[in-house]
Amino acid sequence: MKDLVVYVHGKGGSAEEAEHYEPLFPESKVVGFDYRSQTPWEAKEEFPAFFAAQRQRCRRLMLIANSIGAYFSLSALDETLVDRAYLISPVVDMEKLILDLMRRSNVTEAELAEKGEIAADFGETLSWRYLCHVREHPASWCVPTVILYGEHDALTSLETISAFARRHSAGLTVMPGGEHWFHTAEQMRFLDDWLRERKE
Repeated sequence: MKDLVVYVHGKGGSAEEAEHYEPLFPESKVVGFDYRSQTPWEAKEEFPAFFAAQRQRCRRLMLIANSIGAYFSLSALDETLVDRAYLISPVVDMEKLILDLMRRSNVTEAELAEKGEIAADFGETLSWRYLCHVREHPASWCVPTVILYGEHDALTSLETISAFARRHSAGLTVMPGGEHWFHTAEQMRFLDDWLRERKE
């Protein structure tokens, strides 16, 4: 049985992005997860079912997850389904991110609780149910993990990502000048080199 690499894309991404990782894991089968979940409670249903089926087909299962895809993975998966994780620009503290977005939109918790949902001016919808769920279901993560983070990530602060890495004994690499979205030729070279050096 081959090792399996499952790629979980971020917002606006697609499972086809998994093809980029095939040359980096030539000894493994690489698949993209075309998930439908929009919330962590949907991910809790969808992700374990998919990963459990994949787990039966391989010797080891490695996860590469990006941004919100990493957050859903952290929320829904565990060490019985994933042997090693490579997280790229992961959202690791969703409560803090939501509160930051609320502050940017001048929305109070009382207002959000009363209205349930509020459309923010940057294209996102703030949800009271989402915030409550995040608070009531903190991620518990025991999978050996390495993290790639861009110095200028606008969603997650260096302090937040460093605290998560310490708490979960995860390796953390910071790309100087990097952004949340790794997409330029220079950023992708850095990402590829990072993966090659940390492959097991």
